[in-house]
Amino acid sequence: MGNVVNDLITRIFNDVRALDAGKLADYIPELASVAPDTFGIAVATVDGYVYEIGETGLPFTIQSISKPFTYALALADHGPDAVADKIDVEPSGEPFNEISLDPLTERPRNPMINAGAITAASMVEGADPAARFERIRSAYSRYAGRELSFNESVYASESRTGHRNRAIGHMLRSFDVISGNPDDAVDLYFRQCSIDVTCRDLSLMAATMANNGVNPVTHERALTAIGVEQVLSVMATCGMYDGAGKWLVEVGLPAKSGVGGGVLAVLPGQIGIAVYSPRLDVHGNSVRGVAATRALSKELELHFLHVTRASRSSIRARYNVTDAPSRMRRTPTEQAVLDDVGKQSRVYELHGDLLFAGAESAVREIGSLDEGLEVVVIDVRRVDDASAAAIRLITALRAQLGEQGCGVALVDPKGLLGQRTSSIDPDQRSGRVFADLDSALQWCEDTLLAAHCPQQRQPSTVTIEDHPMLDALSSNQLSAFVSQLEQRTYARGDMIARRGDPASGFYLILQGQVSTMFTDSQNIEHRITTLSAGMTFGEMTMFLDTRFLNDIRADTTVVVAVLTSEKYSALTAHAPELKLALLERLAAGAYEQLDMTLR
Repeated sequence: MGNVVNDLITRIFNDVRALDAGKLADYIPELASVAPDTFGIAVATVDGYVYEIGETGLPFTIQSISKPFTYALALADHGPDAVADKIDVEPSGEPFNEISLDPLTERPRNPMINAGAITAASMVEGADPAARFERIRSAYSRYAGRELSFNESVYASESRTGHRNRAIGHMLRSFDVISGNPDDAVDLYFRQCSIDVTCRDLSLMAATMANNGVNPVTHERALTAIGVEQVLSVMATCGMYDGAGKWLVEVGLPAKSGVGGGVLAVLPGQIGIAVYSPRLDVHGNSVRGVAATRALSKELELHFLHVTRASRSSIRARYNVTDAPSRMRRTPTEQAVLDDVGKQSRVYELHGDLLFAGAESAVREIGSLDEGLEVVVIDVRRVDDASAAAIRLITALRAQLGEQGCGVALVDPKGLLGQRTSSIDPDQRSGRVFADLDSALQWCEDTLLAAHCPQQRQPSTVTIEDHPMLDALSSNQLSAFVSQLEQRTYARGDMIARRGDPASGFYLILQGQVSTMFTDSQNIEHRITTLSAGMTFGEMTMFLDTRFLNDIRADTTVVVAVLTSEKYSALTAHAPELKLALLERLAAGAYEQLDMTLR
C-alpha cells in the first residue's frame, strides 16, 4: 500500500523537476563537471523514517552545508562565549565569499559566510591538522548515522583554485581573528567542504538537529540541546546568505545551502529536509532545492512560527472491534462471526493538535497496515485543532484506503475533518463521518458482517407473529397477546421514553433501531445499548412497575408493537400462565445475552 506523504513529495518533485534555470559552480572545476539535472528530495522524521524520491543515494560534496556542523563542533570545544569572541551572529547582507569583517567588531559577521566558517574550522581542537580533520569527519558521520568519506578530487580542485578563500584567511590572521598559519585553517576548510554526502545523509543530519541533537536512527548524541538552539538560530537568520531574510519570511525553516547543489532545512521537533540539484541561482543556492523546500513548507505548513501548542500529535490508542465491540446487541451467529473476523478491523484514537508531524506519523502507520484489514476508524474527538496539511493527509489516506477495498470512517463530532453524520451505510467504503464512536464501531461490525455473515443475520423487519419474544407462546396465548397490541411509529430522533418516566408498556421492535441513552452531569449523551428488529424494551419496567432508568431514543424510523401496562395487567389477570411464559422467555434471552458477553 502506498503512502500519502510519499505521494505528496512525489508531486512536488515532479513539479519542481521542470525548472532548468541556474548554472553549475564552475569556479570549482570538479563541480562544473557534474550532471546538471541530477535531482533528489529526502525528508527524515525525528523517529528515523525517511521519505525519498529521485537520486537521493548519489554522493556529492557537502560544501557550505558543512558550516553549521563545524560551528557546532567549535561551540562544543570552546563554549559559546569563547566562540562569540571570534565570530558574530548577525546577518551580513553580503555574498558568502566577501572579503570583509564587521567594521565595529572586526570579526566575521556570522559562521555561515566563508570568513566565519574558516574561523570556526580554526577553532576545532586536535593535535595536528590531520587529527582536527578526523574530528570534523567523525562529527559529520554521527549526524548522518554512517561513516562519511573524503573526496580527494574535489579537495584538490578547490585547493588549486581557492585563492579568494586564502585571501580571507590572511585577512583573518591580520586582524588576529585566527592565530597560527592561516593556510592551515583554509586547508581544513577546503577539506571539510570536500566530504561526500548523499541527499539521504543530509536529511538525517537535519533530522538529528530537529531531534535535539540525537540521531533518530542510531540514537547517538551528536550535539547538546543548547548547542542545537544556537546553531539553528544562526541558520535561521544567516544560513541562506544575503537571501536569508526573504527565506525566513517565505519558508520559515532554519536552513543551509551549498554550492555543491544541496539544501538542508530543519523543523525543530519534527523533520529534516534535504534536496540535491546542482544548478545554482545568483546567491549560490540550488534553484530546485529552494523551490522544493519552499513547496514542502507551504504544502505541509512547516513554517516554524506556525506551530501553535504542540509540535506533534500522537496516536492515543489502537484496537479492534473484538477488543471493544459496539453497544449493538447481536445474534449468537453474528457474535460468533465478529469474534472470528473482528481482528480485521482497526480503530485509531488521535489526540492533541494535529499538525503535519502528528498526521504524518498516523497516516504512515495506518497506511502500512496488513493487507487483510477491511475496516478502519479514525477517531479525532480528542484532537483540539487540525491544520490544513493534516486534513489533506487524512483525506488522501481515506481515499487511498477506499481504493484498496478497505472501508474507512471518521469519528468527528466537531467537524474538524469532515461533515457530521450518524447514518450507517456498510456499502460506502470511505467518507463515513460519525458523531460518536459507538456508531462507528457499529458500522465496522455491520461492514464485517455484510462480508462474512450472509445468513442468520438480525432481520431488518419482523412481523408480530414472528417476533422471537413470542415464540414460546402457544397459539391461543399468541392470539390473545396479539389482539391487545397497538402498533406505533416513531421518527428518527424521537424520544420514546425518558429517564424517570413511569412504565408505559411492553415494546416489541418490528422495524428500525432504538438506543438506551444516559446523559451525564455535563449534558453529554452516552449510548448504553442499541436494539433492533426482533428485540424488546420496557418489559422489566412494566413487570416491576418501576420507572425508566434511561432514555429510549429512536435511531432510525422505528415501528413497534406495544402492550400497554393497563392491557398487560388485564390480560395476565385472566391468563397468569401467559405472564409466566413471557418471564421464562425473558430469562432465557437474558441468559443467552450474558453467555455471549462472557464468552
